[in-house]
Amino acid sequence: MDTTELKKQAAYEAVKLVQSGMVVGLGTGSTAIWATRRIGELLADGTLTDIIGIPSSDATAREARSLSIPLSTLEAHPHIDITIDGADEIDPDLNVIKGGGGALYMERKVAVASKLFVVVADESKLSPYLGTTFYVPVQVDISQIDLVQKELSKLGTAVVRKLGEELFLTDQGDAIIDLHCGKITDATNLAQTLSQIPEVKDHGLFIQMARFVFIATSKGVKMIEKRA
Repeated sequence: MDTTELKKQAAYEAVKLVQSGMVVGLGTGSTAIWATRRIGELLADGTLTDIIGIPSSDATAREARSLSIPLSTLEAHPHIDITIDGADEIDPDLNVIKGGGGALYMERKVAVASKLFVVVADESKLSPYLGTTFYVPVQVDISQIDLVQKELSKLGTAVVRKLGEELFLTDQGDAIIDLHCGKITDATNLAQTLSQIPEVKDHGLFIQMARFVFIATSKGVKMIEKRA
């Protein structure tokens, strides 16, 4: 079974947690988009009704509109019932790295506003430590790139993200610096360190936020629940 089908299966399982009348955070990325598509299908056939979606990126908003999912904003709906989103890397404590697609700022705002934050991914995203297979995206104002890159270089290799020859820009018009620091033995401490850099707008370490993770494997979908 190919990776796309596995991602789809994980997303579909997570969507089973969605009930009619909910405000739903719509995640960003190649796995989370399947959750949005499934919600659209269930609205279309009447299985779900009265859903309000809060998109975490412009790309997700476009997809949701194409599926006729009613959308709103965090300002209008500051309390979200459930958010289903993807991850770039997941450790055994269900801490995750997000932001590979550059949507980390809104992804965090939507996740923080949610009663239930659910992650969907394929088994390649599981790691014994964050940083083993992925870097930590850090979002900064364009005018602060040099200063933040210098600070981040104290923690690892800090690479300004490009799209071809051009600077990669987020939906907010910010830049991303990808911090490659290898195995992260204390993700909580690193998250705090990054947050304390005044010029950092956000970073991709989502610590102690996910309640459930749905992992697609070649043998089916495995649900992992956060340990008490």
